[in-house]
Amino acid sequence: MCGINGRIHLTDKENLVLQLQSMNGRIIHRGPDDDGYYIDSHKEYSIGMAMRRLSIIDLEAGIQPIVTNDGKLVIVFNGEIYNYLSLRSSLMKAGVIFSTQSDTEVILKLYEKYGTSGFSMLDGMFAFSIYDKSLQKVFIGRDYFGEKPLYYLHNSDGFYWASELKSIIQTLKEKPALSALALNLYFRLTYIPAPYSIYEGIFKLESNKYLEYDLCTKTFNIFDIEQGSELEPQSTNFEDAKRRTHDLVFESVASRSISDVPIGTFLSGGVDSSIISLCLAQQNSNKVSTFSIGFENKAFDESNKAKVVSKLIGSNHHEFIISEKDLEENIEAIILNFDEPFSDSSALPTYLVSQKTSMSVKVALTGDGGDEVFGGYNKYYMGKINESYTKIVSHQSHSILKKALTPLLNVKTDNRGMRFKLKKLLDAVNHTGDFYYDIISLAFNNGELGDILKNANSYTDVFRYYKDKLDDKKKDLAYFRGVDKIISLEGDMLVKVDRTSMLSSIECRAPFLSKKLWHFTSQMPEEFLINKWDKKYILKKAFENYFPNKFLSKSKMGFGVPVGDWLKKGLRSELVSFVQSDLILNQNIFEVIPVQKLVYDHVESRRDNTFKVWTFYCFQKWYFKSYVSN
Repeated sequence: MCGINGRIHLTDKENLVLQLQSMNGRIIHRGPDDDGYYIDSHKEYSIGMAMRRLSIIDLEAGIQPIVTNDGKLVIVFNGEIYNYLSLRSSLMKAGVIFSTQSDTEVILKLYEKYGTSGFSMLDGMFAFSIYDKSLQKVFIGRDYFGEKPLYYLHNSDGFYWASELKSIIQTLKEKPALSALALNLYFRLTYIPAPYSIYEGIFKLESNKYLEYDLCTKTFNIFDIEQGSELEPQSTNFEDAKRRTHDLVFESVASRSISDVPIGTFLSGGVDSSIISLCLAQQNSNKVSTFSIGFENKAFDESNKAKVVSKLIGSNHHEFIISEKDLEENIEAIILNFDEPFSDSSALPTYLVSQKTSMSVKVALTGDGGDEVFGGYNKYYMGKINESYTKIVSHQSHSILKKALTPLLNVKTDNRGMRFKLKKLLDAVNHTGDFYYDIISLAFNNGELGDILKNANSYTDVFRYYKDKLDDKKKDLAYFRGVDKIISLEGDMLVKVDRTSMLSSIECRAPFLSKKLWHFTSQMPEEFLINKWDKKYILKKAFENYFPNKFLSKSKMGFGVPVGDWLKKGLRSELVSFVQSDLILNQNIFEVIPVQKLVYDHVESRRDNTFKVWTFYCFQKWYFKSYVSN
């Protein structure tokens, strides 16, 4: 695990070493154990690649960059390749000679033997760049789900790439303009998914793709990393599918447990983390370490569930009780570390559990991805609800009903109870077929955003790129999961975990994010995943005998954080300063009166606007602390 940086200079080649060192210096938290760089200069260009390393595998010999013996290939790599031992064995049988025991060298040798087609053989989380001196090309790849980040910029000076946006920004003479499309995406989703970033001209390489930069023509192209159509045989027999689910989860946990340093799990007590912790414990003769956080505010505390699982599996359990003061003290550091607007409030406790865990282990397994892979979200019900509802209730009737019910469903505090859920459901109903984009828009929906944001675009324009990538003729579970994979998972969940864990110099691995598991569950009959109203049905059935009766059926709240209350109390003064008329006018992004009403309705408890105001607050915090100040 580490962070990578790269730079292709067409001008000012003398400063390349200093730039690489500076880029590396901005991500030292991603790899405090080691660093390195490689430079190759030519008449027309100079290329440099650098990295920071958090040593996990082959601690002594896995130092990067790695160069082949003939000096023709060079690689820097961020992440872990979980099947590297089997790939290494196959390559050795084919006569390939290795100099290290590292997974980094396996990628390089795989490319040397098979070219870019070898990328499809990788099972892991990764971002890498390979410089091929013979072809005079650079190949930059990103993993299947997008667990590891990769930003890039192509301009008249050359080409830049980096694990974190801050490394690129600090090398530029001035910051690029804000992207209007990214602003629209952020204020709807609360984050900005690939391929966009908050800056014009800077992009994220999408998951499961590689970029090929030609050093002769100074141009690049992006290609899919082709995957096998069926990584797992299809099964329509529930009992067979249940047994295979059980085995695949155990197999994935085993592959993601390879480490030369201590390893543990994040254990919240929910279905996903409980199953991952159980599998790890079953596969180890020694006690495993589990880590959870509890809250002083009991309305948000679910630590008792984690204790039940810890006792069941006999783990060495660590529980950290977090106060609101702990969270508030870290808000600014966490928000600004994302380098662009990001307002998933669960990033705050995720950072704190990562920080506490890093004191004991360097690697932690998580339950991330379980909901996407096995159909665990309430929003997946919406397809059937929307289809049935819109057949009975016309668009006009729904508008009348919504207008009548909205005042009754209004809440004045950050209470995410039944009225909140009913209002969310009412807002998400859509007669034109775009309801799922309404559901994943956690901040402002289409009509609301037009009130506060200047240059607000329609859903069709904002989500056009993603809608064109997916077949939306049938609004079924497979479609919803596909949307989540390329938008919510890549743009929110995985960004949150990567940045908060790396800020604490700890590596998180997600066994549910396995290509085998994803393809296997994608071929299942829908009722195997959601049986009537029972979500993650096959996963729970596959593991129910390991746990107390009905334990896996208990609801889980997740990492709830009372940001709505903070915005009225400790953060109120700063929040109100962000809506001063002169400031908003000079900023020229928001409509003054509507955004002031939004904020004051919340802080005066006339209406709970937690999600919207928190999204606004995080943007303003980033804008004035990162975009304007530095």
